[in-house]
Amino acid sequence: MFEMLLWTVLGFVAGSLPFAVWIGHLALRKDITRYGDANPGATNVLRAGGRLAAALALLLDTLKAALPIGFAYYRLGIDDWRLVPIALAPVFGHAFSPFLGWRGGKAVAATLGMWMALTIWAIPTVGGVALLIFTLLVGANGWAVVLANLVVLLFLLTTPTALDFLHLQPAQPILLAIWAGNMALLVYKHRADLSHPPALRRRQRQATP
Repeated sequence: MFEMLLWTVLGFVAGSLPFAVWIGHLALRKDITRYGDANPGATNVLRAGGRLAAALALLLDTLKAALPIGFAYYRLGIDDWRLVPIALAPVFGHAFSPFLGWRGGKAVAATLGMWMALTIWAIPTVGGVALLIFTLLVGANGWAVVLANLVVLLFLLTTPTALDFLHLQPAQPILLAIWAGNMALLVYKHRADLSHPPALRRRQRQATP
């Protein structure tokens, strides 16, 4: 129990580190929360004018979730239900950072890091390809994220033997519990986009006078 609490807290603190905001101030001398959707993430670092800075922010936002989860899982051997709060903690830390007044990012990069730690390449590849496709098709980014996450769920439900074959992933019920907690957070953080029905980008362009 103590080990679970310790790594849940450490993961939350690691996830709450607002690297994108700090990189914006240090590298660009800009407040990235004044750009785009005001989200403290790598996308707004890019909007503020820094490609390399945005790439660094994306890398750090991914690693701050992947490293504590990976250490707890691979090094300490925590692979039972204790892994659920440990895996979700960095993602929730990113979304509700005490460094930003309990506000935070939309947790997409942290979600990527979480799945990298848990499944190496499998879910990041499936989810990443799905996210790219839905981003090109759907007008609202929130819908693209949610639809891609549903593809991840389909993958988890239909390919447990593929995951078991790698002998690296936690058991399917644990992954499903982690997915459910992550999905709830993503829906909440993208609720503004989800309040409107999805629309194809082509249809949006045709409707524009």
